[in-house]
Amino acid sequence: MKVLGIESSCDECAVALVENGSKILSSVIHSQISAHRPFDGVVPELASRLHVETIVPVYRQALKEAGVTSREIDAIAVTNRPGLIGSLLVGVSFAKALSFSLGKPLLGVDHILAHLYAPHLEGKLEYPHIGLLVSGGHTLITMVRSFDEVEVLGTTIDDAVGEAFDKVAKHYGIGYPGGKAVDDLSRSGDPLAYKFPHSRLDKGNHPWDFSYSGLKTAVINQSEKFLQPGKVASLENLCASFQKAAIDVLWNKIRLLVVSTGVRRVVAGGGVAANSYLRSLVNAQPGWNVYFPSLALCSDNAAMIAGWAWGALSRGDRSPLDLNAESRVARFKRKYP
Repeated sequence: MKVLGIESSCDECAVALVENGSKILSSVIHSQISAHRPFDGVVPELASRLHVETIVPVYRQALKEAGVTSREIDAIAVTNRPGLIGSLLVGVSFAKALSFSLGKPLLGVDHILAHLYAPHLEGKLEYPHIGLLVSGGHTLITMVRSFDEVEVLGTTIDDAVGEAFDKVAKHYGIGYPGGKAVDDLSRSGDPLAYKFPHSRLDKGNHPWDFSYSGLKTAVINQSEKFLQPGKVASLENLCASFQKAAIDVLWNKIRLLVVSTGVRRVVAGGGVAANSYLRSLVNAQPGWNVYFPSLALCSDNAAMIAGWAWGALSRGDRSPLDLNAESRVARFKRKYP
């Protein structure tokens, strides 16, 4: 089954063709980074307008690279939740028009489930596994029992980890996207120069939850307070120390969850899954099976949408032509140990 995936939830306009949930025939991504860089962040109205301009050329390029015609598509999958509502509507509207004109099945896909599925496009993964979704909009730690059965164990109560990276980068004029800019500067910095605070939520009813607002505030407004004796105040040292504090919070939750559940398979997805320090920490654990997607599949892409959709389409799931976009959803079962 050849599934055409469409992704437009934020500032990437992407179309891909994936066969049988794993074989990527094409994956085309049009990034809007250069358009949003002057604002140090995504401007929603600008993003949606650019999607309107680029979605047809990106679609045609995806077909060309896959070497197929529109009639050879078996089904159409599109991100319809969550994300920027204007951007989502562009992709959903295009997918519905395509479905109607070609007479092909349509399926709306949850962006979060697709990110957790991304590593499956590069190798066969066993269930259950611990799933870590880390991006500018989401920070989730989950137990994944099948492609569509995800139990959320912890989530952020304020800023997402990627959002904290972006805000720190914007404040210090480091660059955009913030996560990559901070990671790059950190390579030449001392991660022990500053001792920034770590949030502690493990004593409450939600031990796996995250909080990044306090860390972000400390780095932006009180950095001099946390500079260690004998250390040099520099942007490189600040970035390295901030990155260590932010990622150590994730790492500690993962490590404790592995011990608690005995599940040693860990899968990561989302833009922050590209972070070099996070990858080095998790990959270094003996006896763990760790799956990080390639860098191209960490960011928003349509291959993960088409890949995830294959399982749902194969069992007969379909979306009606009145499918709508949803900016926020909370459909996951949530249970705490």
